[in-house]
Amino acid sequence: MRRAAVAVAAGAMAVSLAACGSAKESKGSSSTSSAKKGDDIKVGLLLPENQTARYEKFDRPLIEKKVAELTNNKGKIVYANAKQDASLQNQQVDTMITNKVDVLIVDAVDAAAIKNSVQKAKDAGIPVVAYDRLAQGPIDAYTSFDNETVGKTQGEALLKALGSKAKSGKIVMMNGSSTDPNAAQFKKGAHEVLDGKVNIGKEYDTKEWKPENANANMEGAISALGKKNIIGVYSANDGMAGGIITALKAAGIKVPVTGQDAELAGVQRIVTGDQYMSVYKPYAPEADAAAEMAVDLAQGKSLDSVAKDKVDSPTTKGVPSVLVPVTALTQANIKDTVVKDGVYTVADICTAQYKAACDKIGLK
Repeated sequence: MRRAAVAVAAGAMAVSLAACGSAKESKGSSSTSSAKKGDDIKVGLLLPENQTARYEKFDRPLIEKKVAELTNNKGKIVYANAKQDASLQNQQVDTMITNKVDVLIVDAVDAAAIKNSVQKAKDAGIPVVAYDRLAQGPIDAYTSFDNETVGKTQGEALLKALGSKAKSGKIVMMNGSSTDPNAAQFKKGAHEVLDGKVNIGKEYDTKEWKPENANANMEGAISALGKKNIIGVYSANDGMAGGIITALKAAGIKVPVTGQDAELAGVQRIVTGDQYMSVYKPYAPEADAAAEMAVDLAQGKSLDSVAKDKVDSPTTKGVPSVLVPVTALTQANIKDTVVKDGVYTVADICTAQYKAACDKIGLK
């Protein structure tokens, strides 16, 4: 795959979070199911919410497809979505345990709040794959993207867009939810790039990643800083970027805005120039890795051939992990990323509303 911007080899990536768990917990990453299984396995899949387009459109069907492929269509997916409710997700784990799934894939709503439920699954002999977010508790495997690299990619793109005007005014930083460990890593990576090179006027941790909360925060920032003083916005994802841009437009402001996830609406905003960039995170490699690790764990196999990295969480050391590269998505490389990989067709992006803008940038 051709990459026009930042790409980091997954094998060279490393993520390290403070490890403070007990010795018992730190051994969690090495367990497997008590009895080896064949292809007739039951995989519990718990996704965090259904507001972000990626989960239902990409993650779920990709994982289902890969599990079927790896199990000769005998493996069964038992699915539940927590709708951004950590308590509901804990109940869903209990239900999965009652239903005696062989392995769990969990994208945690709240990485800390899921800890006891992960322990319950472990005690029931059910291995747990943390998906996209590094859940606490004795997880057995993890797959995501190098989240600090995501933040650095966003920060570098914003600096590029600002150019010589980087210190001529103030930027607003719209980080993700404080309950999501990924958000903290995005923020850390962005700060490593931006600190000292821009003036940060306002910074927010956005409750539940919701666009409407980002919109309200942005309105507050405009009121506090003055619309003439804002020169750019760091937005941690595309959904929030949409809410931010709505507030900016209402105030008559047009400045570079970052994003993440390459959501269709985000890509279309990039086409029109309302959003400067997104971070393209190819979902298929992440979903495939989760499915492969889940099937191997359910069947009592080693993860050595799949998981080439190790990650530490606050409770578990040395978790076998797969970390997937990312790319900065701008007008210049839409064809070479989301179109080339089959995420969207040009027709998906260039609907009647966006056709003129697509023609202008040569997206045909």
